Amino acid sequence: MAYQTPDHESGSEPNTQTRLYNPYKDLEVPIRNLYQLPTSPEYLFVEEARRKRRSWGENLTFYTGCGYLAGAVGGAAVGLVDGVKSFESGDTAKLRINRVLNSSGHSGRAWGNRLGVIGLLYAGIESGIVAVRDTDDVWNSVAAGLGTGALYRAARGVRSAAVAGAVGGVVVGVAVTAKQALKRYVPI
Repeated sequence: MAYQTPDHESGSEPNTQTRLYNPYKDLEVPIRNLYQLPTSPEYLFVEEARRKRRSWGENLTFYTGCGYLAGAVGGAAVGLVDGVKSFESGDTAKLRINRVLNSSGHSGRAWGNRLGVIGLLYAGIESGIVAVRDTDDVWNSVAAGLGTGALYRAARGVRSAAVAGAVGGVVVGVAVTAKQALKRYVPI
């Protein structure tokens, strides 16, 4: 029992000391020792510590998730605009809200799926190129962007695949160059 009150009806003394239960009584560990965590990452194997990039599975999850999230948000914004444009003069507020929600949900799903697939293709191709070349540099990313664009539009024909591949390579090249410029010139 955690707390005992003196039993006045049974005739016990009113001066009896009661003992409160303390769950931390036997834990004599200083609080600093409990929360002193290491600041450097911990690895099980030395090979993991030497690696400077994410694994292929982490890459796949990261790019697919970021692509889907960005596409869903962008698609929902486009759907919002389309929903507002489709208002008619006799619509009630409930009908207008329904149009906006339906349009945003439809566009958000479509865009999210498209960009999620592009992220999935990019991560898979980039990880494959890194494994084959056994080096991690800018050209892996540019080649992965080129391959992603070409593979994404391959069903529409050779010309469309070539244009999409060139666009993908250029977009990734610009993104990688901007990232390196940011690292160099912007102190963080």
